[in-house]
Amino acid sequence: MLWACVLLPQLALDAVLRRRPDPEAPLALVTGPAQLRTLHAVNASAAAAGLAPGMRLVAAHALLRDFAMVDHDPSAEARWQRFLAAWAYRHSSLVSAQWPGCIVLEVRGSFRLLGPWPTLQARLRSELDALGFRHRIALAPTPRAARVFAGLEDGLAIPHAATMAACLDRVPVRRACLPDGLGVRLQRMGIAHLRDLRALPRDALRRRFGLALLEHLDRLYGEADDPLEYYLPPDHFDSRVELGYEVENHTALLFPLRRLIGDLCTLLSIRDGGVQRFVLRLEHERGPGGGMARGAAHTDVEVGLLAPEREPGMLFELARNRLERVAIGAPVVAMRLLARELPAFVPASRDLFDTRQQQQLPWPQLRERLRARLGDEAVYRVAPDGDPRPERAWCRVQGDDARIGPAPPRPPRPLWLLPRPIPFVERGLSAGPSHVEPDLAGSTHDVPASGKAAGQAPLYGGAAAHRGARIVSGPERLESGWWDGADARRDYYVVETAQGQRAWAFAAPGEREGWMLHGWFG
Repeated sequence: MLWACVLLPQLALDAVLRRRPDPEAPLALVTGPAQLRTLHAVNASAAAAGLAPGMRLVAAHALLRDFAMVDHDPSAEARWQRFLAAWAYRHSSLVSAQWPGCIVLEVRGSFRLLGPWPTLQARLRSELDALGFRHRIALAPTPRAARVFAGLEDGLAIPHAATMAACLDRVPVRRACLPDGLGVRLQRMGIAHLRDLRALPRDALRRRFGLALLEHLDRLYGEADDPLEYYLPPDHFDSRVELGYEVENHTALLFPLRRLIGDLCTLLSIRDGGVQRFVLRLEHERGPGGGMARGAAHTDVEVGLLAPEREPGMLFELARNRLERVAIGAPVVAMRLLARELPAFVPASRDLFDTRQQQQLPWPQLRERLRARLGDEAVYRVAPDGDPRPERAWCRVQGDDARIGPAPPRPPRPLWLLPRPIPFVERGLSAGPSHVEPDLAGSTHDVPASGKAAGQAPLYGGAAAHRGARIVSGPERLESGWWDGADARRDYYVVETAQGQRAWAFAAPGEREGWMLHGWFG
């Protein structure tokens, strides 16, 4: 086996900087009681001004008057280590985060899928840079040796056990990650390197320093199995960002929102799953006594999709559209993203020779953007219904799960059905040649252009305003609705206008006047 160690030298600081709009501004993590505040970690710009970890806060203000301060939270540091363990799980099934400030993962089994170590190492570094975490990476046959090498030299790779043992012998004991801080004690006793420590009698070491030291050395050199606590990814996502200031507009919430969506999609890719519903919780400032200064304790923005997705750009666009439609009734001091259900994700299949342009969106993503902008009820599927009345011959279907059966056999229907029939009138048309009109039995007879042959009324029921149109087919008689009080008795015709458009119009059964337009064919 080959183990890679990802050492995170400034995990707590990076976890704060990655969520700030300006990470280059001077910032320090502070810890300790209120009367004796000290600096736990500082970023590069604060260090350039003279600030350093361990410095008293009063002395830091004497050197640099204006710098951002964030309370150091050890539980948050552990939470971010678990997040990075989840990130590492996408590259290996054996991941451990049992040692503070580092992640170890077995990588030999990933070479066939992800490429040799140089390729995999470049991929790990690229993704960590995108996530905003500084790191050091080393490779060794045992996880403890990889951890030691990562602290000695970034990029060190020793894949062979014999070479690893020779390199470990030259490691100073104070940098060998010995348990209980024994490295400093051993160095003060004159034991400088691991080879000196291993040359001592084992029984004397066990009596003087305990069994834990011997077990550590055996596991470090690969002479004993190392039972690590392996990481398992969670089945939900819950992340929170404290803004550090009051926000009263949507624009200032977009940066933390993008970070939260990115973290969610990282977890989804690890689980090879998607998300269909999540909640953005806007937390507001609390007033004295635990009450709210104004408004409710939080505002929930629900984001729902018709199918699971995990593309960061699309999820951010949907969440932003939903967020911008919510009125912020009180200042926001924190944002939280909760996704309790992470169903399996099935990518949309595409043809091998798909010629779709790069900037064009696939239909599922376009549908979700339309729903986010126009509302959940604005986009739906259409299914046939058993009612023969055209305005009731279809129904709306939400979601992709419902199966739509074939429509019953019917004569051609127009592509565009009007919301309700309107009087059918064409104006300014000149008289044309005679037209052919089928009767109810299906036979045809000539009708003059005036539409008044055999004592019939004009075609559109209104004098010469209708000249120039002809009936293409019909009638199709529809009689329905007697059971619900909306009785409909109509004769439908396909009519071609003087401009060449084909309309769907009806009149009362057996009548040739009072024509109503109900739709247009494409």
